[in-house]
Amino acid sequence: MAGNNNNSPPGSSKENPDHDSETNPVSKEDSSLVTIARRFQDSMSLGKTHKFWESQPVGQFKDIGDSSLPEGPIESPTLLSEVKQEPYNLPSQYEWTTCDMESDVTCDEVYNLLKNNYVEDDENMFRFNYSQEFLSWALRPPGYYRSWHIGVRAKASKKLVAFITGVPARIRVRDEVVKMAEINFLCVHKKLRSKRLAPVMIKEVTRRVHLENIWQAAYTAGVVLPTPITTCQYWHRSLNPQEAY
Repeated sequence: MAGNNNNSPPGSSKENPDHDSETNPVSKEDSSLVTIARRFQDSMSLGKTHKFWESQPVGQFKDIGDSSLPEGPIESPTLLSEVKQEPYNLPSQYEWTTCDMESDVTCDEVYNLLKNNYVEDDENMFRFNYSQEFLSWALRPPGYYRSWHIGVRAKASKKLVAFITGVPARIRVRDEVVKMAEINFLCVHKKLRSKRLAPVMIKEVTRRVHLENIWQAAYTAGVVLPTPITTCQYWHRSLNPQEAY
């Protein structure tokens, strides 16, 4: 599933499927796409790679500036009958769950997972805190697919430990309006970051999007992943921050 990538998770969590080989953060003075590509290519000489993303149908840093590449999807749609029908395998102690965002109980579970484990600053002092009402609104636009609200539970405790979502969107790409999935709220519990759940979750949401005959996606990340189509810088103003005691 080809996608667009901004340096923003808020579209996605800081959870990075290639966290063991993450490139250096982009400085405020050094954020052009050409510079990002050059810095990444320089890092390749040190043996740094994106093991997961280099296996996915997304633009790669090595292709930047290659005018011979055709315009259009990186990977053509396949027959729906060829899409994997069964969910991807999780580690044996975890199981998939579909999160019903119309349920107050489930909404509270998702809220608490994100509140404690979602995007935060480098000093772990500030973290996004989306309300239950906002999450319910953001994840249930007209025509949404409940099956795209994907959770992972610990089998023993049934605790929600990871989450990823998609919502349908129509996004203009040059002169064409393309049906896409907007992928958002990728979050893995801090204690499970070494379990490599994020790549499996991304592949699973991709599979479920394909089952609806949608073959493109847009997403954002707080780290440099292959290959950004744009970058942005933004600031936050905290409103009524809670004091730590």
